Amino acid sequence: MATNDEPPRTSTTVDLISTGTTISKDFPSESLKLLTLFYNGTGVFQIIKPEHNIKDSFSNLIGGVLKVITIERGKISCLLTVKPPTLNGYGGMHGGAVGAVAERLALACARTVVGKDKNLFLGELSISYLSASPRNTEVIVDGSVVKSGRNLTVVAIEFRHKESGRVAFIARATFYNMPIACL
Repeated sequence: MATNDEPPRTSTTVDLISTGTTISKDFPSESLKLLTLFYNGTGVFQIIKPEHNIKDSFSNLIGGVLKVITIERGKISCLLTVKPPTLNGYGGMHGGAVGAVAERLALACARTVVGKDKNLFLGELSISYLSASPRNTEVIVDGSVVKSGRNLTVVAIEFRHKESGRVAFIARATFYNMPIACL
C-alpha cells in the first residue's frame, strides 16, 4: 500500500537475484530495503564457489564436523564441533545442518542392524530444537535404534553439549526397509 510520501507504483523488477525478482506494487519501499539488507546479510546472493557446487558437497561439509566415537550394533556416538559453515544468521547451529547430521547418523545407526540386501528409505525425520549450539561448541550426538523389524526401522538421536550435558536437539528418524517383505 502506497503512503503519502511514496508515489504509487505498478509492479517493479528489482535486481535482488541475477534473474530479477518481481515486487508487488503494494509492497512498501522501506520494507523492500529492509528485506534486501536481510538477504544480503545472510549471504543469499553470494555466488557458490566451484568447490562447493558439486554433487553431494553437503555431505563433505557435514562430514567435516563429525568424528565417530563408538559404533556398536544399534548404537553410534559421535562428536560434533559446531563450525562456521554450519551456523545460522544468529550464530547458532543451523537447523538444516542439525537435520543433515541427524539423518546421516540415523542412517548409519540403522545400517548396523539392517542387512545390506535392504535399501533404506527415509520416511520421516522429526527434530525438536531445545537449545542453541553456538560456534565451536562440542556436541555429543548419540543415535540408537528404537525398533527394527522386517519393514521399518526407527532411530532416536540426541544432541547433548559436551561441557554442560544440556540437551540441545532431539530427533527421530523412521526408515522403510526396501523391498518391503511380503506377508
